[in-house]
Amino acid sequence: MLRLKHGFLQAAGWLFYLSVLAAIAMALPVTLFDSQSKDFIFLIGIVGIWRYSMGATHFVRGMIFLYIVYPHLRRKVRKLGKAADPSHVFLMVTSFRIDALTTAQVYNSVIQEAIACGYPTTVVCSLVEMSDELLVKAMWAKHNPPPHVTLDFVRIAGTGKRDGLAFGFRAISRHMPDDRAVVAVIDGDTVLAEGVVRKTVPWFQLFDNVGGLTTNEFCEVRGGYIMSEWHKLRFAQRHINMCSMALSKRVLTMTGRMSVFRATVVTDPDFIADVESDSLQHWRLGRFKFLTGDDKSSWFSLMRLGYDTFYVPDAAINTVEHPPEKSFLKASRKLMYRWYGNNLRQNSRALGLGVRRLGVFTSIVLFDQRVSMWTSILGLTVALIASFKYGVAFLLIYLLWIGITRFILTLLLSCSGHAIGPAYPVILYYNQIVGALMKIYVFFRLDRQSWTRQDTKLSRDMASFQGWFNTWSSRTMTFSAGSIFVAVLLTMV
Repeated sequence: MLRLKHGFLQAAGWLFYLSVLAAIAMALPVTLFDSQSKDFIFLIGIVGIWRYSMGATHFVRGMIFLYIVYPHLRRKVRKLGKAADPSHVFLMVTSFRIDALTTAQVYNSVIQEAIACGYPTTVVCSLVEMSDELLVKAMWAKHNPPPHVTLDFVRIAGTGKRDGLAFGFRAISRHMPDDRAVVAVIDGDTVLAEGVVRKTVPWFQLFDNVGGLTTNEFCEVRGGYIMSEWHKLRFAQRHINMCSMALSKRVLTMTGRMSVFRATVVTDPDFIADVESDSLQHWRLGRFKFLTGDDKSSWFSLMRLGYDTFYVPDAAINTVEHPPEKSFLKASRKLMYRWYGNNLRQNSRALGLGVRRLGVFTSIVLFDQRVSMWTSILGLTVALIASFKYGVAFLLIYLLWIGITRFILTLLLSCSGHAIGPAYPVILYYNQIVGALMKIYVFFRLDRQSWTRQDTKLSRDMASFQGWFNTWSSRTMTFSAGSIFVAVLLTMV
């Protein structure tokens, strides 16, 4: 009954969306759709060609990897048989300020996977609160794992996830794992799907130079409908982009929710230092530590140390998402602020590794991340200027174009294997515009960081003048860049 009701609501949503598009089309002069008319407008400029070609390239590469390359590689892994088994598996979970129900779900899945995978396994719990330790011990006693599955606790102060990871890595180092051992790093709100360990660990024996890999994500959102659809859309886009980058063995982030590494990587002192105390020297803002973005730091460290990265699309995890605010607008902006800040801080030094290390396509993708904040808002800005100078029809034409293209993009997302919904076209455009504005804001304030789960912010010991200079120079550069952008478009229009 619930499924039938859901299907009816989905159909009604799609019907409403298409009706709005039809209404916009009917409000426009007929001559605009006549290719022989002097009023006919169908112009995709250099920027449009760049943006749509990047999206099309990612989609084609993703589909090639997902439906052709990966199945072939998976058959090769299966042929390895026992030769691909690791000597030991470490499942390291970091937990801090996560509700007891979610914590119980997470550890229940981790302990079950540790037992079911059949490998010698150690569950490493990097915890802050005693209540979490007692909960884990109770669940451990309930499952009563066999002797080859062991438990190790690491208690730390609540000074952030980076410290929790570093203490956990050092605890694993004390076990002195060999070069066939692997480490799965799992976030405290990640529920493992059945068989995820056996699907991920053999790849390290197939690819000698892969230092880390990550997995496909689905989510359960503790929030409203729009927030839930927003997260699901993000994971569908992530899946295609991950597949695209995996084709080059250059997946651009070792997702903190669950990634798997060679034990020789996470026990490397240089890697631990990169994750624990990563920092950036900025020409204007000075040197500052990274508070968030451990997944980007681990990726950069792997690239710097000479490793490849990979993605396993049929190894799934389920994350429990807790929006930081009840309001969708506030919550989405807060999450974008953290995500895009992490991305841009990593981007600013990743390009410095060079094309020889990254490869041509990866270098282009990283460059596109820097310019997309401006190209994404170019169309809307031009449409607003043109409608103000020449008539509202230009804005309606733009909205019709956006509605049609986002509808097509949504249909393409269904090829990822993730479900799609009628809110996706609107959310896609929301992410494009609001996301671009957030990127511009963050780009000039890379030193400002905060967590969304806990009230932790980066504190910098700076002289009062340096703090004043950073604040006002960031505001000045944001205003100047925005003014130049609008002025150029005004001149062109």
